[in-house]
Amino acid sequence: MPIISAPQDFNTDDLYVDLRRFAGRPLFLKCEGFNFAGSIKIKAARSMVAAAERRGDLRPGSTLVESSSGNLGVALSLVAASSGYRFVCVTDSRCTLGARQLMETLGAEVRIVTEPHPEHGLLGARIELVQRLCAERGHVWLNQYENAGNWRAHYETTGPRIAEAFPDAEVVFIGAGTTGTLMGCARYLREHRPGTRVVAIDTVGSVTFGTPPARRMIPGLGTGIRPPMLDASYVDDVLHVAEADTVRTCRALTREGFCFGGSTGTVVSGALSWLERHEDIGTAVAIAPDLGDRYLDTVYHDQWVADLYGEDLLEDDRTIRPAGLGR
Repeated sequence: MPIISAPQDFNTDDLYVDLRRFAGRPLFLKCEGFNFAGSIKIKAARSMVAAAERRGDLRPGSTLVESSSGNLGVALSLVAASSGYRFVCVTDSRCTLGARQLMETLGAEVRIVTEPHPEHGLLGARIELVQRLCAERGHVWLNQYENAGNWRAHYETTGPRIAEAFPDAEVVFIGAGTTGTLMGCARYLREHRPGTRVVAIDTVGSVTFGTPPARRMIPGLGTGIRPPMLDASYVDDVLHVAEADTVRTCRALTREGFCFGGSTGTVVSGALSWLERHEDIGTAVAIAPDLGDRYLDTVYHDQWVADLYGEDLLEDDRTIRPAGLGR
């Protein structure tokens, strides 16, 4: 019987969904949303805060500051609350209402950027505001984009758990945001399961792997600035997913009774597309970063979807399964 004294001390790290009925292929989804933060970001938040405490950067009365599209902000909000720190999350208008409300409920201050940086978009504007805030005494920026604690958390936990559960996995699909999850898992698998391919799943409009920037409305994956911690030599392949396909996949999964977040829909959509072109692959694993409760006003809201992606997507959703999503 688990007994904890802090919310970050609990995380389910060994739950997988067998998607063979959904995908028609041996695809297993590692669910990372069953903790008090509701996403995989609890691992990075815990790791980065602990490292800052060991270095002496965080002291009683310190204020944490971080740029986040939502999930890390929620994770840091609960870690800060349980550790006695103030927390300021700098986000932008794409952050879901549910994530903003949860951060504020946990005591965080949420600052929303609405005007993009002329070259680096909304992320660039967020980072500029973080840097201004950190000019104030007592403010500490963990900087998830360059903090080794981000990828190291997954090198020490997520990667080993996948290798233990599926030693015969031929490919692992991992979403790319800050690339902390991607780099941590890829490094571990390269060292301990070199026969396992790592496929990064990014979103159309992200510049992470050198593709041109474009509008992105679903938070989580993708970025407007190439992540400093990315080492593409650890990645065997990259696949970009259009946001409309993310929405289709999320909604198709609900017909199986699973309500996952936008990042998960992107990863699953990309995994299915990649597997269609690689029919010789046996066991495959994909990482589901989050659940769908924070996307009820976006990905799962008909009017939001129609406004951004057109009424046709809703009609497709009601009448057909997305390509490749067979039984």
